[in-house]
Amino acid sequence: MFLELTDHLRCPADHPEGYLVLIPDRMEGRQVLSGTLGCPVCHAEYPIVGGVVEMGTADLPRERASAMVPNAAALHAFLGLEGPGGYVGLVGDAARQADELARRLPGVHLVAVNPEPPLRASERVSVVRAPRMPLKARSLRGVVVGLPEAAGAEWRSQSVLAVLPGLRAAGAGPAPGAAESFELLGTAEGWWVGRRT
Repeated sequence: MFLELTDHLRCPADHPEGYLVLIPDRMEGRQVLSGTLGCPVCHAEYPIVGGVVEMGTADLPRERASAMVPNAAALHAFLGLEGPGGYVGLVGDAARQADELARRLPGVHLVAVNPEPPLRASERVSVVRAPRMPLKARSLRGVVVGLPEAAGAEWRSQSVLAVLPGLRAAGAGPAPGAAESFELLGTAEGWWVGRRT
């Protein structure tokens, strides 16, 4: 896990958003290889093992994650990002494209949430496993929500809210509605792209 990502993570428990406290055990440069994240609100503790933040598992049927994930060039176009800095979230099977997308977005750190194995944490990609969106509202430059998480309305809504206003979210399945601070820009072949309002 990238050390500075701590400021953007939230406890997945059902309480108002707050900060997490990091106690690193082992680091390599700016990467936390092992340690603990603690929540001052509910006192939950989440281990970091092999660079992966373990907040729990999403109780979702993984067999639904069989739709084709667009290639990294398409995801890059969906996000419409230029320039370095910040974080982009890749949820579910969208994280398949993490390594290639990292090459297309120099200076941008990727956060893979609930990726399929064998994706591992690296210098450019942090891995978080969580039962709900573990990133704070208005903390990302963009997000792509793949299956199976994209099938859940709560995952889609929380993912859109994690994006900074004016920037883009994309995903598989049904698009979020305008009530979710979202403006739909387009749909094609089971994927949607829109802007956080």
